[in-house]
Amino acid sequence: QVQLVESGGGLVQAGGSLRLSCAASGRTFSRYAMGWFRPAPGKAREFVAAISWSGGNTDYADSVKGRVTISRDNAKNTVFLQMNSLKPEDTAVYCCAARHTFSLAIPTMEYEYQYWGQGTQVTVSS
Repeated sequence: QVQLVESGGGLVQAGGSLRLSCAASGRTFSRYAMGWFRPAPGKAREFVAAISWSGGNTDYADSVKGRVTISRDNAKNTVFLQMNSLKPEDTAVYCCAARHTFSLAIPTMEYEYQYWGQGTQVTVSS
């Protein structure tokens, strides 16, 4: 069982930056691939970014590529999402998710993740 708690959201002007954090409980955090998702029209959640359990592999949605960086600190059981050059369309509740895996493959689909946090609100004003 893994519990995930996000933080770092807030209100920022377009062009600004935010750094989201997701703290995980449990002693086997390093065996979980981690992802960030946000709601999207017609979907429950839209993939934003993900990172392998080792931190060596990452993947990003086209809509955020070049503006967002995902990273993790396995010693601190935390995954981060650095968001730069924010746009009003980035406004959403951002949720982190965890998938227990021994693979270095990057899960990008919502159904691949077993555990979810409650989310942190990001609001970007124009």
